[in-house]
Amino acid sequence: MTVKKLLHTRMRVNDIETTVKFYEQALGLKVSRRHTSPRGAQLVFLATPNSEEEIEICQMPPGSPSVQVQPDLMHLAFAVDDLEKFSDELKKKGFALSDGPTKTGSGSVIAFIDAPEGYEIELIEKA
Repeated sequence: MTVKKLLHTRMRVNDIETTVKFYEQALGLKVSRRHTSPRGAQLVFLATPNSEEEIEICQMPPGSPSVQVQPDLMHLAFAVDDLEKFSDELKKKGFALSDGPTKTGSGSVIAFIDAPEGYEIELIEKA
């Protein structure tokens, strides 16, 4: 017996609106739905292009411990057609790469951008 498929990945944040705005503006993701969980957490699901998997952004109710993202704990990776062009568009929108671009041994080019609250986003132009 195995699982059927990956549905979503949850990321906890302290400021859900700032985080959602980043993913919409920097990466072009779209909000697919919003709701409040039975425990009172605010949830926003982001649709990713050409993929059924979603990113779930979660802000716990007031009074909950704040999120402390550990350095290099995890990252999300997105494919882009042209990393240089994508980077130029990011700059025009007021976002900057935090690392790269770097050519890998496989011939792909990678770069990183920091999302709010310390999460990293990897951008990959496949060889």
